[in-house]
Amino acid sequence: MSFQKSNTPRAQLATLDIFPSKINWNLTPEELIEASISSRQGVLAANGALTIKTGKFTGRSPKDRYIVLDEVTAKTVDWGEINKPISAENADKLAEKLSDYLSDRPVYVKDAKACTLDKYSIKVRVVSEYPWSSQFAHNMFIQLKDQDMENFVADWTVICAPGFQADPSEVGTRQENFAIIQFSKKRILIGGTGYTGEIKKGIFSVLNTVLPMEQNVLPMHCSANVGKEGDVAIFFGLSGTGKTTLSADPERALIGDDEHGWSQEGVFNFEGGCYAKTIDLTEEKEPQIFKAVKHGAILENTNFLSGTRNPDYLDSSITQNIRVSYPIEHIPGVWQKDVAGAPKDIFFLTCDAFGVLPPISRLSKEQAMYYFLAGYTAKVAGTEEGVEEPQATFSACFGAPFLPLPHTTYAKMLGEKIDQNDTRVWLVNTGWVGGSYGTGKRISLKYTRSMITAAMNGELDAVDYETHPIFGLEMPAACPNVPVEVLSPVKTWADADAYTHKAQDLANQIEENFQPYAEAMAQVKRVPVKV
Repeated sequence: MSFQKSNTPRAQLATLDIFPSKINWNLTPEELIEASISSRQGVLAANGALTIKTGKFTGRSPKDRYIVLDEVTAKTVDWGEINKPISAENADKLAEKLSDYLSDRPVYVKDAKACTLDKYSIKVRVVSEYPWSSQFAHNMFIQLKDQDMENFVADWTVICAPGFQADPSEVGTRQENFAIIQFSKKRILIGGTGYTGEIKKGIFSVLNTVLPMEQNVLPMHCSANVGKEGDVAIFFGLSGTGKTTLSADPERALIGDDEHGWSQEGVFNFEGGCYAKTIDLTEEKEPQIFKAVKHGAILENTNFLSGTRNPDYLDSSITQNIRVSYPIEHIPGVWQKDVAGAPKDIFFLTCDAFGVLPPISRLSKEQAMYYFLAGYTAKVAGTEEGVEEPQATFSACFGAPFLPLPHTTYAKMLGEKIDQNDTRVWLVNTGWVGGSYGTGKRISLKYTRSMITAAMNGELDAVDYETHPIFGLEMPAACPNVPVEVLSPVKTWADADAYTHKAQDLANQIEENFQPYAEAMAQVKRVPVKV
């Protein structure tokens, strides 16, 4: 690629006050893999994937994520425990120290974009210390055409230096690692952590701010697919609820795995790749994802089976959060167009470890907004230190850590779009039936798939429904390929009184979680849980 003298890679990085010893400019994945291996930062698995270790941090560090408080954000950001402020002065100090750190070192630059629909896309430049961070950006963002690479001007810049550690006493951070979003200068600063998810979630947070405010686009933390007739389905769900598994359907084309926008044109992907959890991954359970782990993919924090280079997906000794990033093209039959239609069906996935929510229920628009703000799932006993019984957990809009604006902004937009497009909404419990965790059992994936398929095919439109006496949810009385007794949760419990007590307790928790939103949502007629 040729550049005019004033537009050379070195001149472009000089505008960031970064003067590296070597600039690795938009290398191919093969070149980045070679760089990771030659620098002893990664090795190839038997399936061809690069395996790397992210170091101390094997997941996001939400307590160390900041947004710069300035004239752009002061009155727009929903400040609090999630969106913590840092001063512009301290952000500028950190930027200067990061620039000094990266100067006289080799750096890797990757230019790409976010959003498949050009009308809403942003150009992103990722400047990173490690080659596998650059390869992650290649996998997860959308690659540019050759003509778009010439005279590229970034809308947003991400500077990522895992080896740099901040001095909290000097720059106002909580500890040495940080992820800082600065809207006024359109830059994201990441240091002290090698966890690659910070890169993609930083840009996701940006899109979650600018698209609703400037473009009337609803950003969504969801997966999405499309059927042969063009019918679109989206799947919201927190970690462990089955979002990736249930959207990877061989009978439907995958639009995307994790981040989407819903505009007047329809649903479009923010990303060019997938970032899937691989704990307990098997070819039998998740064949598409299993086969996507090949050359070009990056396996994070994954050990090998003894004496081999075969990934051990059962080994959680480093972390439960073992992951793989790969280009979306690794999934066969993916959606090839920039945008699909408006969703015909929305599925809220929750892993209810209390075993009291129906396996599937139909929601009104008001209920959809209510459960969207809840973003409920449950932590299972034994998976986290100190968790001995199932615990309810809530993440508004199924993505609270990435939402800079008030949560009600997104909920109201969802309600408007449901109205405008006559979209059906379903609450699906992928958790326990017959009792809580330890007594009941997790619902069969086969049954869940059958219920989702029946909903999308319209087979649940003609059946009778009964209303849950506590949650007020409409439960189908029948569903193809699912036993009738499974559809009503109380019928799977041996003790009906115990069920009622447990269901009432969860209903109370959900309603309590809603109270901070009650005033802002007062003008919206809702159907609350019955408490």
